[in-house]
Amino acid sequence: MLFGTTNYVNDHLTIGGVPVPYLAEKYGTPLFIYDVALMRQQMRAFKEVFTKRKLAHRVIYASKAFCSTAMYQLLQQEQLGCDVVSGGELYAALAAGMDPAMMEFHGNNKSKAELTAAVTAGIGKIVVDNFHEIELLNQVLAEQQTTQEVLFRIAPGVTAETHDYILTGQQDSKFGFDVASGQAEEALVQLLHSPRIKIQGIHFHIGSQIFAATGYEKALERTFNLLTKWRSKFGFTARIVNIGGGFGVRYTENDNPNTPVQLMTQITDTFVQHVQEQHYPLPEIWIEPGRSIVAEAGTTVYQVGSSKHIPGIRQYISVDGGMGDNIRPALYDATYNFVPVELTNEHNLAPQTIRITGKYCESGDILQKSITLPHLAPGDLIAMQSTGAYGYSMASSYNNNPRPAVVFVEDGQDHLVIRRETYADLTRLNIPLPNETQSQGKVGVTDNVRI
Repeated sequence: MLFGTTNYVNDHLTIGGVPVPYLAEKYGTPLFIYDVALMRQQMRAFKEVFTKRKLAHRVIYASKAFCSTAMYQLLQQEQLGCDVVSGGELYAALAAGMDPAMMEFHGNNKSKAELTAAVTAGIGKIVVDNFHEIELLNQVLAEQQTTQEVLFRIAPGVTAETHDYILTGQQDSKFGFDVASGQAEEALVQLLHSPRIKIQGIHFHIGSQIFAATGYEKALERTFNLLTKWRSKFGFTARIVNIGGGFGVRYTENDNPNTPVQLMTQITDTFVQHVQEQHYPLPEIWIEPGRSIVAEAGTTVYQVGSSKHIPGIRQYISVDGGMGDNIRPALYDATYNFVPVELTNEHNLAPQTIRITGKYCESGDILQKSITLPHLAPGDLIAMQSTGAYGYSMASSYNNNPRPAVVFVEDGQDHLVIRRETYADLTRLNIPLPNETQSQGKVGVTDNVRI
C-alpha cells in the first residue's frame, strides 16, 4: 500500500519523484518527508465539493496536525484558512504571512494574553468554548475598545466511532457548551447581550479519525433543530455553521475511510436537506480538516540498527527514532504500515515477522507490535507511512534526542522546511547555576560522590 506519488523506481522508494535513499543520505534519519502534490490534491478535493454545489464555504486547515512556515505558505497558495489553538500557533501562522481574517482561534482554556494577541492581530473568528472565556473576551474587548466576531462551540451529545481519547462531541467532554443541560442556550444569551461580541454562527466537532458520515448527520440534525428554535426564540440566525473536522484516513490496509469527496458529498446533502426542511436561511458551511490533508502525505524514514531474537517468542528490530517522533502508537495504540526503502537481493530471503521498536529508554517505545517484512539488516532503511499528522507536531526531545528534519518534495524537487535539531538546540534554554552555587556543588574526581 503506497500513497500519492510514492512508488518504486529501480527498486528504490521514491516520493514526489525524489529517491528516498538520496533524501536519507542528504538530510539524515529519522526524516519526515511530505508529498506536496498529495496535500494539494486533498485541499482541492474538499473545496471542489462545495464549489460544485455552489455552497458558500470555507476550508480551514487545523494547524495542530502539522504546522510550519512552509505549511502555512502552502495554505495561502491553495487559498485555505487555518485554525490555531495556542498563542504559539497564532504567532507561527502570522509570522508565515497568513491573513488573520482567514484564521480561527480554538481552545478550551485560552488565556487573556492569548485572546489579547488574537484580537490585536485582527483574527477573523474566535471560537468561544466556555463561560470563563466569554468573561475574558469581554474584558479584552473593553480594554481594546473594539469588537470581535465569534462562533460558539456546542457539545451536541453525539458519540462517534473512534478512540476515546479523540472523541469530542459527546455530552461529557471538556470542549464546548453542553446542549442537553441548557448551557449552550445560556451561552447564546450571554453572547447576544454582549455589546462587543458579534456572534456569527455555531461550531461543533464530534471527534477524529471518523470514517462514515453518520455522526455528522446526527450532529447536523441536532444543530439545525437548535438553530430553528433559537431563531424563533431569540431572533438569532446563524450565518456560519462550522462542522469541524475529524475525517478519517488510511494508516493500514485494514482502514477503509470514505474519500473527502464521498464524505463531504453525504454531509452537504444532509446540510442542504435540513436547511430546506426547516426553511432556514442557507448558512455558509465551514470545515476544519487537518489529519485528512497531511496524514497520508507524510512518510517517516528510519535506519535499522540493532536486532534481538528471543527463540519461540519474537524478533525485535530497532530503529533510530521512535516515540520521540511518533507518540501515537504508545498513546493511542495506533498502527501503521511499513515498507522497505530499497528492494535489495537480501530481501529475497524469507520474510521476517518482527516487532519494530524505537531507541528511547521506555519499554512502551514500540512503533509496530507485529509486522511481516522482507529481511532487514543493520543500516537498511524502512519507511513508516501516513505519518504526516500528529507526528512532528507531537514530537519531543525525550532522552535529549534531537527532533528530526522535515522535507517537502514535489515534481522531483526537495526542500528542507524544518532543519534537524542539534545537541546545542537541546540546551539553548538552559540556565546554569550562579558561580558560587556551582563551586559549592563540585567535588573532586577522587571523591566517591557524583557531580
